[in-house]
Amino acid sequence: MKVKNFIVACFVILIILPLSAQVQQEEEKPEPLTRILFVLDASQSMYGRWQSDMKITIARKLLTNLLDSLQTVENIDLALRVYGHQYRFPPQVCNDTKLMVPFGNEDNIKRIQHKLRTLTPKGTTPIAYALEQAGSDFPACENCRNIIVLITDGLEECDGDPCAVSQALQKKGVVLKPFIIGIGKNFREAFDCVGTYFDASSEEDFSKALNVVISQALNSTTAQVNLLDEYDKPTETNVSLTFYDNFSGLIKYNFVHTINNKGFPDTLVIDPLLTYNIVVHTIPPKRADKIVLSPGKHTTIGIKCPQGTLDLKLEGRDRTVKDLKCIVRQDGKMQTLNIQQFGQTEKYITGKYDLEVLTLPRIYIDDVEISQSHITTIEIPLPGIAVIEKKAAGYGGIYLEKDNMLDFVYNFRENSLDRETIVLQPGNYRVIFRSKYSNRSMYSVEKRFTVETGKSVNVKLYR
Repeated sequence: MKVKNFIVACFVILIILPLSAQVQQEEEKPEPLTRILFVLDASQSMYGRWQSDMKITIARKLLTNLLDSLQTVENIDLALRVYGHQYRFPPQVCNDTKLMVPFGNEDNIKRIQHKLRTLTPKGTTPIAYALEQAGSDFPACENCRNIIVLITDGLEECDGDPCAVSQALQKKGVVLKPFIIGIGKNFREAFDCVGTYFDASSEEDFSKALNVVISQALNSTTAQVNLLDEYDKPTETNVSLTFYDNFSGLIKYNFVHTINNKGFPDTLVIDPLLTYNIVVHTIPPKRADKIVLSPGKHTTIGIKCPQGTLDLKLEGRDRTVKDLKCIVRQDGKMQTLNIQQFGQTEKYITGKYDLEVLTLPRIYIDDVEISQSHITTIEIPLPGIAVIEKKAAGYGGIYLEKDNMLDFVYNFRENSLDRETIVLQPGNYRVIFRSKYSNRSMYSVEKRFTVETGKSVNVKLYR
């Protein structure tokens, strides 16, 4: 008895261990590494007096304090780029920028603080060039969020276009939408196209802006997508969702929608620094554009996705028909939405659809209504089999007799000898055939035959 119990216990363990390992693997998906590059203005104007001290002194002090607060923050990497600090003005040197502290080093906070203490403002303000160079400061990484924080007390002075540079970096997926902190004056009109602008008209505003930027960059933001039925209830689920960056068009997230055991859509952790276009991969797809999340808060996104089910069936059970498929189109449209196989069910957005069943001959079923949470069943009759017997290969085909007209169904294979077996829907047909060795049309053979459900018929094309 003990041996038997031991064997059962081992069997259970062998089953449970892979399952628990799978669950553990799903739970251990790493969060992306947040990489923040500070791009600091050290041009000549930063020597200017501002409130309690010089701008560079205040910026140095507040940035140092901020870096101290980040000492214990996990999953973050920091770097520093400076512009306007290498060459005195005049003359104007428009490539005056340098990556002072790159990503990936240990004690980067201390390194950045040291560089801040040694900065001497000297030159001009090449913002566009500095941003362009900043795009190369982020080493390749598959699971990183790249953020630029630009701190400046002035506008572009080198005829560059910071807006165009920022947009190019975002469209390539190099960085997320940058943050800009304007010191002393309101530069919103000039920098709104570059990124998210914060006006620091006072020391207190500067300190608050730095904290808000870091908070938005680091705080988790959650969202849930409610897939709404015809009654605006979030009952639809188990479909794929794709989140696209509205600006760049790049794919950011892919999920399979889930409803938890309490009946609520699952909570998603989403980067709040982007505006999203969401595509729900229903048939046909549904979408919601320009979705904005509130950093640090929970956002509920509702998308109307009412669905019903289409069930395609073949009368009885018949092994002569394998892999029978049906083209599904929206009512009155030619675009193929889906190719559904008989014997399977598929969900569609509620509405009317046109079906083209890929039988011989084709079966067309229009205005099929798909209703909310309802199964619409389409059943077609069993086909029959026509065995076409020939003495030689030749030309011709099979035609359906309908309303005193012949509709094309099938062309014979030119080099096929003896016989061809064709699965046909029930109906009245006519064969027209001429041997490839006959050189006169008068030797054409014409035969009528009828196909019945589930039966075979032999058609001999010789006298």
